Amino acid sequence: MENNNVMASVHATVFKESENLEGKNIKIEGYDFNQGLNYSNLIKSMISTGFQASNLGDAVEVINQMLDWRLADENVTEDCSEEEKDPIFRESTRCKVFLGFTSNLISSGVRDTIRYLVEHHMVDVIVTTTGGIEEDLIKCLAPTYKGDFSLPGAVLRSKGLNRIGNLLVPNDNYCKFEDWVIPILDQMLKEQREENNIPVFCPGLTDGSLGDMLYFHSYRNPGLIIDVVQDIRAMNGEAVRASPRKTGMIILGGGLPKHHICNANMMRNGADYAVFINTAQEFDGSDSGARPDEAVSWGKIRGSAKTVKVHCDATIAFPLLVAETFASRREKEKIDVEVSES
Repeated sequence: MENNNVMASVHATVFKESENLEGKNIKIEGYDFNQGLNYSNLIKSMISTGFQASNLGDAVEVINQMLDWRLADENVTEDCSEEEKDPIFRESTRCKVFLGFTSNLISSGVRDTIRYLVEHHMVDVIVTTTGGIEEDLIKCLAPTYKGDFSLPGAVLRSKGLNRIGNLLVPNDNYCKFEDWVIPILDQMLKEQREENNIPVFCPGLTDGSLGDMLYFHSYRNPGLIIDVVQDIRAMNGEAVRASPRKTGMIILGGGLPKHHICNANMMRNGADYAVFINTAQEFDGSDSGARPDEAVSWGKIRGSAKTVKVHCDATIAFPLLVAETFASRREKEKIDVEVSES
């Protein structure tokens, strides 16, 4: 009898009565390929797949909410300006989108995804590293090639080849970059104004090959001054002056671009949307690995914000994310225009 009581207690412990999750939580189920191959539905199914696939699905939803938002969705407050009360102005006022990325992504094919977003004016502010700027310019002059993570550094060095992960960049590319950039450093302001009017910020401008070029140029043609104070004023101003717009952050990787965008949004009491995509962990206290909730504690993201972090290589996640957000919207707009014109 005693054994029966013990076993009954053990059974009750092991099979503790469950809380009913029906209607409260998404049921886990993957894409059914028996329904045929539909890439859009495949990406939509990520949200119910689990693990980082679900985080990617959440990121799609957050970005679409970011892109859907209009000032017209908000109540008119008593302290609104006359312009902010205008229905046409309210409907046309969208979320300001900050895009940040590290230089390795420009070395990779993600550069073409970012170029697409900039070309069609789908983001408002860009923050990257020096490598992000110089690699973009270098790729206009010469290509980067696919190599292997295991290629020995000494052998590559003897051949004048630089390795970025499993990518190879010939030294000749940087020679071409030097030949191109040195004569026009005095005209950089003009060059920057031809970037589709989307401001590009690079706080650590000397930390890369571009820094080498600035160093060489300072001896060939002394006098060029880079004003980082004016740069930070302009960057923070992008966030402060966003009001009455909401702001959204899409940050690929960590480091300087991540902190710079988050810090700028702190000046306006936090961003309203945030999507982080990186593989950094938080256990070492790094800003790169910090989850969105840590940024909430600093006032860099609002407590009411829609946020998600996708723990994934951005070369995998970001093109899929763009496909189901920015690109799908553009394709729909093109179809709508064609229908209206027919």
